[in-house]
Amino acid sequence: MNKTILFTLLGLLFLSSCNKEDISPLSDKNDNSLNAITQRNFKMGFSTWSSGPNEADNEETYQFIDLNADIYSEQIDDKIPWKAWMNNSTLPTEFTDEINQRVSNKLNNHKLLLSVSLLNTDRSDLLEDYDGAIPNYTSLNDANIENAYFKHLDFLISKFNPDYLVIAMEVNELKLHSESKWTEYKLLMDTIRSRLKIAYPNLPLSESITLHDWFNPEVANPTDFISEISNYVNQHLDYAAISYYPFFKGQRTKSEFQQAFDFLHSEVSIPIAFVETTHLAENLNISSFNLSIESNVYEQKEYLETLSLNAHSQNYEFIIWWAYRDYDKLWETFPPEYKDVGKLWRDTGLLDENGTERPSFTVWNEILDK
Repeated sequence: MNKTILFTLLGLLFLSSCNKEDISPLSDKNDNSLNAITQRNFKMGFSTWSSGPNEADNEETYQFIDLNADIYSEQIDDKIPWKAWMNNSTLPTEFTDEINQRVSNKLNNHKLLLSVSLLNTDRSDLLEDYDGAIPNYTSLNDANIENAYFKHLDFLISKFNPDYLVIAMEVNELKLHSESKWTEYKLLMDTIRSRLKIAYPNLPLSESITLHDWFNPEVANPTDFISEISNYVNQHLDYAAISYYPFFKGQRTKSEFQQAFDFLHSEVSIPIAFVETTHLAENLNISSFNLSIESNVYEQKEYLETLSLNAHSQNYEFIIWWAYRDYDKLWETFPPEYKDVGKLWRDTGLLDENGTERPSFTVWNEILDK
């Protein structure tokens, strides 16, 4: 898949917040709490992130989703053809080929979440064009930026015909980088949202928020930050689109997971959807980050159980597990400068790199069948 390799800034956040070695791994134990879910009221699915670099791996991903989900996610977050949109010129072949390939794999019997990124990999500025540059602007809400991005979204909606749309990804990260850009971003999105509502009045719109940087944010004034993000979500979005990786904050136990969920529920008054989430199934060690996180398949299982129980009790719209299978084969193809960052999510699949099912996959199917 032609997709941005990963989110570098999030990897760096581990250095200050996730080196926790004082929590012993969970034991394998029978947990009947899932009996509370007698009839599932939320959709379950995966992103189309592939486990390997070949077309056969990509096809296998869609086949797995077809059999083990009722919703799935396409993320368009590699590049934006800014110049083509601004100049009304021919779109880059690299862009159109990828979109057409994804559309050709569309699972028509599944709901589709389309997530589109406006921001770059560290969520500090606009996403780059295919030549590596970003457009010149005085303010993020400049008319040329607005018109080009609306064209981008309009094109993608017409191609995919999604059931849910995320019009920008992990946007609270921008506020962490620049208060002025955050103000400009809000003005831009107000206009984009209004235009989309006219063109697609029945399409639910959102902008994804990272729960791990909304709950206990590492900022000078956390109360103000939380209030700003909560107000933005409740006042402007059709549903709260949540991106959550609990191990980014060193969360490893059911009680720690639940603290984040309880925070979310206390802050949100609109429907909730987890647009991307996952948890480690193996120990993670990256010496260049001075990073060591213990985990195992039972800790992953407990996170999925906790997530599912909250999804049921709080009537979430859906949950999207990031990758169905560990992507060791794909990781082997990463350039050397991305190898360490790529490890962060590598071992989070419900299946390991050999396709062996983990305990969490049994939990997934148990809930999916309800």
